[in-house]
Amino acid sequence: MQSAFSLSFSQSSLTLPNRPLSSPNAAPRNLRFCGLRREAFGFSPPKQLNSCRFQVKNRRIEVSAAAGGNGAPSNKSFDYDLVIIGAGVGGHGAALHAVEKGLKTAIIEGDVVGGTCVNRGCVPSKALLAVSGRMRELQNEHHMKSFGLQVSAAGYDRQGVADHASNLATKIRNNLTNSMKALGVDILTGFGSVLGPQKVKYGKDNVITAKDIIIATGSVPFVPKGIEVDGKTVITSDHALKLESVPDWIAIVGSGYIGLEFSDVYTALGSEVVTFIEALDQLMPGFDPEISKLAQRVLINPRKIDYHTGVFASKITPAKDGRPVMIELIDAKTKEHKDTLEVDAALIATGRAPFTNGLGLENINVATQRGFIPVDERMRVIDGNGKLVPNLYCIGDANGKLMLAHAASAQGISVVEQVTGRDHVLNHLSIPAACFTHPEISMVGLTEPQAREKAEKEGFKVSIAKTSFKANTKALAENEGEGLAKMIYRPDNGEILGVHIFGLHAADLIHEASNAIALGTRIQDIKLAVHAHPTLSEVVDELFKAAKAGYFSTPYLELISTLAKATVAGKLYYEKYRLELSVSDQTDEAVSHQTDEAVFVTFDTEILNRQTFELLKLHILWSAH
Repeated sequence: MQSAFSLSFSQSSLTLPNRPLSSPNAAPRNLRFCGLRREAFGFSPPKQLNSCRFQVKNRRIEVSAAAGGNGAPSNKSFDYDLVIIGAGVGGHGAALHAVEKGLKTAIIEGDVVGGTCVNRGCVPSKALLAVSGRMRELQNEHHMKSFGLQVSAAGYDRQGVADHASNLATKIRNNLTNSMKALGVDILTGFGSVLGPQKVKYGKDNVITAKDIIIATGSVPFVPKGIEVDGKTVITSDHALKLESVPDWIAIVGSGYIGLEFSDVYTALGSEVVTFIEALDQLMPGFDPEISKLAQRVLINPRKIDYHTGVFASKITPAKDGRPVMIELIDAKTKEHKDTLEVDAALIATGRAPFTNGLGLENINVATQRGFIPVDERMRVIDGNGKLVPNLYCIGDANGKLMLAHAASAQGISVVEQVTGRDHVLNHLSIPAACFTHPEISMVGLTEPQAREKAEKEGFKVSIAKTSFKANTKALAENEGEGLAKMIYRPDNGEILGVHIFGLHAADLIHEASNAIALGTRIQDIKLAVHAHPTLSEVVDELFKAAKAGYFSTPYLELISTLAKATVAGKLYYEKYRLELSVSDQTDEAVSHQTDEAVFVTFDTEILNRQTFELLKLHILWSAH
């Protein structure tokens, strides 16, 4: 079956009402062609220049999983429409969306459902951090007294804390398994590999075929050379989550997300000293520098934490025969010996490595790059000759684009959209990230240095807006006023380039900004949104309101731009002159620039409002000559 959406404009229907753009009854500013991507429209050349037509072709009618189940494959020559190798968060998200789209789906898991995130990562670590947060609050006598509370000495049962983390992982793992079974996803047990085009092997000698295949095998902890892991005194995050001990002195190699979160856990649960070992010249190198500086002042300096920066741990030897863990440090640049540490334990938090060995990639001429499977922006696998491998995709940590569980899930959903006929490209700059320390850190988009580098290359200005948690009523009621929200944006058109938050529940607050980036919402629009009072969400509200962007939002101009491209003359004009439409912050005028010739046409405010489309047609006619 087919469904079509068409949008036509004629000479008589192009005149807009004579009212200012700021009128409450003006056309909605968030008009973006019903949210459809430009690539979703099939353009058909109009018979007349003053008319254009858009049509969505060959759209699949979606059938809910409850109605359709996981029935026969759409193509009888395959066992399945889709086979997913790896049942982590990414594979699970892809499987559920595939069944929703009516695909007969199987998922292969060689270990346990849930992958790293559920069993050895995000989920159990949050259980430990929930305990550390409560312990930290109960141990803060000044904080308790500020509420008028008196608390005797707080304690904890280490095994009880470990059981809480383990039980949570088990519960979530069972939930994921049951959700797939309920929808009819076939869960196949055994190590999966690619035998050839559209053919997969799992277990000992089971072979199945599928129209499309997704590799979603995730990652494992990365351990640098020279480090000996025994799982007891020299450990990775996999071991640390079992909380078999709380060492008096533990060294943490790496000060990224994993290292920061475990420093929060160990200091709250009683470790006397935590020592960071960081190869770069500053701690928390992946964060926005301003946020990193504030986080260090709050999360590191007042706690029992010291650090060494600009050094490598060239050799780490586990504790043996009454001797402590030995750590040899060398200068990251000169490689000269700097120091030797003797500690009770060492946690290796140097990131993660893709799990891509043994996948049969040689059968399809695919070579990994530093272990990662090369893919394009649509997650399609690229072979050794730079060509796309038909019907094969890779999502999540295995492709290295963004090593986050929710990014893997988003990539999986994006792939399913593509294999069911709807082109979709995921905007990775809209995917948020969070570090669940106390207080939390969250971010989306570009850091300030990244944004300024981009602005210099592309020729636009960058502005910064900030707001403090100290001005938020809810944060003050919680006695948690320590925090900062920061937004990097373009003042000329209101585009949000990045948002960074440090403070109470920062991980929850970031999503309004990430959704704004994903949907292309400009500051001029989102600053008019209403937030409940008193809530922490007002931190983000004040951040948007603090920004100074151009008076006009851009949907009208984007509409003109898209319409111009949709006509024959408009397409020719764009190909020849690369037309750009923007808003002038100084004059409040919509200005159309020709970048190849020193010619421009200005639409003043009144004309833009009343006669936009008529002028558009005249402009296209003029520019086509």
